[in-house]
Amino acid sequence: MSLRLLLPPQGVADLLADWPSEPRVYERGATALDSLVTVRSLHDWIDTGCVPAAEVAVMKAGPSDREAFKTGGRTDPVKLRNLYERGYTIRLGNLQRVIPAFASMSEAIQRETGGYSNYAHAFLTPAGQQGLLHHWDQQMALIVQIAGAKRWELWKPVYEAPMREFQESFRVWQPEFIPAWEAAGPDLTVDLVAGQTLLLPRGWVHNPHALDSGSDSIHLTFAIRERTALWLAEKLVARAIEEREFRRVILPRDLEGAVLADRLGETARALAEFFGGMDMEEMAGRVRDAAVTELEYTT
Repeated sequence: MSLRLLLPPQGVADLLADWPSEPRVYERGATALDSLVTVRSLHDWIDTGCVPAAEVAVMKAGPSDREAFKTGGRTDPVKLRNLYERGYTIRLGNLQRVIPAFASMSEAIQRETGGYSNYAHAFLTPAGQQGLLHHWDQQMALIVQIAGAKRWELWKPVYEAPMREFQESFRVWQPEFIPAWEAAGPDLTVDLVAGQTLLLPRGWVHNPHALDSGSDSIHLTFAIRERTALWLAEKLVARAIEEREFRRVILPRDLEGAVLADRLGETARALAEFFGGMDMEEMAGRVRDAAVTELEYTT
């Protein structure tokens, strides 16, 4: 079970049974993952420039920079190493796209969770430095500390169950957020060390840094894209294309005023009738197949 590489047995059981809504820390211990991803192997990636430029980002106490490490549109290892030496966090993204073992792990986690696609990023933060500032994410994250230590200051969600573009942190950001959080202090502080995993539910505000650490920090973030009722609704609606009624052209003159409201009402009633006649057992089989094979679905 690939989740066992990230969590102890109790952590796996907690995740699959409860899908916790509050952060939890687990003693993972050493697993095969620690042999697969080492400090040396990640630094080799920096020094060879083998990571595709599209999967690299650098940041230092602020937003990521997607250009500073490039030459001619490609990853420049000299620039990347210099940025790291200057205190920048290096993010090597989507390991499941470039490392076969991670691709297999990602597919296994999708099966083990019943159909949640996922991805893995590696973050290398120099001692005494910080990459990203306060923000929240749109999916469950398993933060696996590989080397060193990182402090995670956490605050309860500002918005409940953010997903996709809806209530994404940078889209709804308010300048008073950080001063208010800092004044109140974090709801939870976690000093994550090698061998531990932090389970971080979506929406939780986090301010991760290695400011008080005397050694470089390396962690992996496994982001797990939960399926939602909206995803089910999208699958149901997608089947409507098989019915001629839903492929009918809406005339330009019908796309305004009271006529448009009438067309919307007609379509809503047609959908209700269509759903009422749908074979849900057959549909469940289709949806199940999609759940375990879709790799790029976004919560």
